[in-house]
Amino acid sequence: MGTAAYDGDVLVVGGGIVGLSTAYAVSRAAPGTRVVVLEKEAGPARHQTGRNSGVIHSGIYYRPGSLKARFAVRGAAEMVKFCAEYGVPHEVTGKLIVATGRDELPRLHALVQRGRENGIPVRELGPAQIQEYEPEVRGLAAIHVGTTGIADYRAVAERLAESSGADIRYGADVVQIDRRAGLGVAVRTAAGEIVRGRVLVNCAGLQCDRVARLTGDDPKMRIVPFRGEYYELARPELVRGLVYPVPDPAFPFLGVHLTRGIDGGVHVGPNAVPALAREGYRWSVVRPGELAGTLAWPGSWRIARQHWRYGAGELRRSASKRAFTDAVRRLVPAVDPQDMVRADAGVRAQAVLRDGTLVDDFLIREGERAVHVLNAPSPAATASLPIGREVARRALALL
Repeated sequence: MGTAAYDGDVLVVGGGIVGLSTAYAVSRAAPGTRVVVLEKEAGPARHQTGRNSGVIHSGIYYRPGSLKARFAVRGAAEMVKFCAEYGVPHEVTGKLIVATGRDELPRLHALVQRGRENGIPVRELGPAQIQEYEPEVRGLAAIHVGTTGIADYRAVAERLAESSGADIRYGADVVQIDRRAGLGVAVRTAAGEIVRGRVLVNCAGLQCDRVARLTGDDPKMRIVPFRGEYYELARPELVRGLVYPVPDPAFPFLGVHLTRGIDGGVHVGPNAVPALAREGYRWSVVRPGELAGTLAWPGSWRIARQHWRYGAGELRRSASKRAFTDAVRRLVPAVDPQDMVRADAGVRAQAVLRDGTLVDDFLIREGERAVHVLNAPSPAATASLPIGREVARRALALL
């Protein structure tokens, strides 16, 4: 099959920030390489990218040497630079991570050490110093992380799309993938369109394991969707910037936090509850086939057995506004239930292994003429530029 028979050299499935960063990186690393992006929605960034806290993460939480640590630290600086260059609303705000109980103090100190190992400047604060940054926040101790910020990631995705030079096809839901020896990759969409390329890159987020299986590769994991519910603070003046609890290292979730967005509003959340559909942004959205797939995966049951206490607390916060408010009041006692206005939810694509392991790091695997991004939850938006370069490097090596 000659080059002319291909619609593109690299076919990217998924028009979120990671897929579009990959297209952008391919065009920078190998000008003239033809990239086609297939996105099932009518526009970019309709799922994880456009439904998060909008935080530029510093990288303080992540194990030194991990992809998350390396890419988040590098990606935070690059994201600020990208936003400035392309006129995307952003701000470097800094953030507080606050210990409200004595049992959290060792974990807070461990974060200080981890931050230093990752090359992140952190400042340790006592109770009085906390209030210099955040007058309404109460805690026994805190750390201030100066490199954290906020950005409009949907706008970032739009700029990446415009600047990549890729052929971006919206409304292109991939339903079949055919790899034939020496003939590249052929993709069929729900509309019946056939798109041919030399290499396929799977950046399908919530659907990435399904797309991997369509290629014939066994991803050895499943996406278990967790819905994150948010509130908006009716009195945004209670919080100046970003305020986080000390996270539990056993989970890849950061706990209910308060985030002042680029629009000046303050987001509160998210919790983490199992979703009844991969794109189940409301309890009313139930997809029996997807739910059955989650329940059939042995890892789902192992998570439930191992972490049922944690999960019960998250479900209680989902069902009860008072319980959600109580979690916030540990950090900001002045918040009342009437200050909490329900906002749009997001769904996190969490990779789970067969043995119940919650995949903590970014997970990128290769198959024959294919690169699969199989775990890219937070801080993937922050780290999207270096992730895109890494995925692009692997894809170009397969051409």
